[in-house]
Parts: sequence; C-alpha cells; structure tokens
Amino acid sequence: MGTLHANRLLSLERWKKWIWSFVRLTLIAGLAFVILYPVLQKISTAFKDKSDLYSPIVVWLPEHYTLDNFIKAIGIMDYWQALLNTFTLSALTTLLTAISCALAGYGFARLKFKGSQLLFAGVILTILVPPITILIPVYLNLKDFSLMGLIPLLTGKSVNLLNTYWPFILTSATANSLKAGLYIFIFRQFFRGIPKEVEEAAYIDGAGVGKTFYRIMLPNAIPSIVTVLLFSFVWQWNDSFFTTTYLTSSKVMATQLGSLPYNLAILLEDGANSKADPFYLSMVQDTGILLAILPLIIIYLFVQRYFVESIERTGIVG
Repeated sequence: MGTLHANRLLSLERWKKWIWSFVRLTLIAGLAFVILYPVLQKISTAFKDKSDLYSPIVVWLPEHYTLDNFIKAIGIMDYWQALLNTFTLSALTTLLTAISCALAGYGFARLKFKGSQLLFAGVILTILVPPITILIPVYLNLKDFSLMGLIPLLTGKSVNLLNTYWPFILTSATANSLKAGLYIFIFRQFFRGIPKEVEEAAYIDGAGVGKTFYRIMLPNAIPSIVTVLLFSFVWQWNDSFFTTTYLTSSKVMATQLGSLPYNLAILLEDGANSKADPFYLSMVQDTGILLAILPLIIIYLFVQRYFVESIERTGIVG
C-alpha cells in the first residue's frame, strides 16, 4: 500500500509539472505572438507589390516580391542622412543622461543633506506624472531661452533653441531628459547596494567624494550603466512626441516617418495628394517603420546577453 501511494503521489507531481509546463509554454507563445505579430506583418507588407494589396489570395506571402517599397521609403525619407542624425542625437543624449543621472543617483544614495528625501520624492513624481503636463512651459522656455535673464542682459534678446539639438542636450545634461527619473532611481538602488566599507576605505586613503565616485563607485556600477545606456538610447530613438515637437524641420527618423505618406502622395500624384491610394501609402509607411527599427534589432542581437545580465544585477529586480 505504501508503494502504491508513493507511486500515485509521484504520478500526481508529474501531472502537475506537465500542466504547469503547458501553461507556461502557452503564456510565452501568446506573449511572443503579441510582440512579434506587428513586426512579422510589416516584413510581409514591405515585400508586397501594390497589386498584392487587392489580391484575395495574398495574406502573408506576397504573390509578387518586390523591393520597390524599400527604394521609395529610403529615397523619400533620405534614410541614410536621417539614420546618421538620429544615431548622433540618440548617442549624445544617452551619454549625457547616463553621466547626469549617475551623479544624481549617487548623491541620493550616499550623500545625506537637508531636503534630500523631498527632492527624491520629486524624482519619483517625474516617473508617475506624464511629461506632457509640463510640455507647454518647457516649450515656451526653449522658444525664448534666457538662462534666467543672463542672455538678454548680454545680447539684448533671448535665444530660440527650437529646431536644434540644444533642447535635448540641456535636458540630458541636467538629468531631466526622457525617463530620467527612472534612470536616477536605477542608479540610486544600485549604489545603495554597494557596501559602505568600500567608500570608507577610499576616504581613509585620502580620496574625496568626487574621486571615490569616479574611481570606486562607477567601475562597480557597470551593470546599471549598461541598463541606462540601452534604455536611454532606445527610448530616444523611438521617441516621436518630443522629437517632432522640438525638431520640426530636422531630418531624423521621427519627423521623416511622420511626413513619409504625405511626401509619397505628392510624389505619386504630382502635388495632388488627395487622390493617392491610402492603402498603398500605409504599405510604404510600414516599410519605413521597419527600416527605422532595423538598427535597434541589429544592436539588440549583439548586446542582448549584456542587457539581460545588467537587468539581473540592477535595482530593477532587487
């Protein structure tokens, strides 16, 4: 009887493991489908000919393969120039954001000063509150930038920083860029996990706060730095709201993608874009979106291992 009972328990445990494995596989497959379906659909659409749009037998595999959509999207978007400009902007803002947020995160984690908790509550508030709520005052400040009245005092008038990279440079250098509150939180959580004895040993050896941060804390913060660099680069690359607000005439991916259907319609209809086929315009725009995310996919293929390792060792999961 004891052996029979043990066998039943073993069989029950095997059934539980099998059921849980099936449920887990179903969830992962469902999530993968939700994430990959739009990308696969755009890949399928990008290689279709215009006639395939109205063919009832064409769903995923095109009947007439063509690269015409890629050629049109690359030409109208001025793709290579837009790619260079977007990479330059994203890399610059990413570097400045990582430096400023690392300094702020270290200050909140290790330097105790009056009002630090209140200031950190403000940082958390920037994560919770949508950034669009302060868009109008920030936009007006950048349109008539005076640096607290110093620029008009010296030159006689304020400076318009719109349609330049300066709005992104200033916000990144002051830890106020897109998702900067989250990056500060990540650095703070990581620095708090480093034993204080490491800093105390550096202080005993005569190192100050700055030298300790640069020589001791930063080398140990590589996982959080990698996380912030990747998040910041991807979010800046994909951002369309602030980029199209501050850069209305610069050739970056966001502005070029937004104007792609309009420019294509004008090209096809010799200026009368009202008669252009909206389904064909959408097909070329999907091709442009695929071209825009292609560099991110290539980057992810090379850095995915470092990204997963950095996520596991930062304060995101701790």
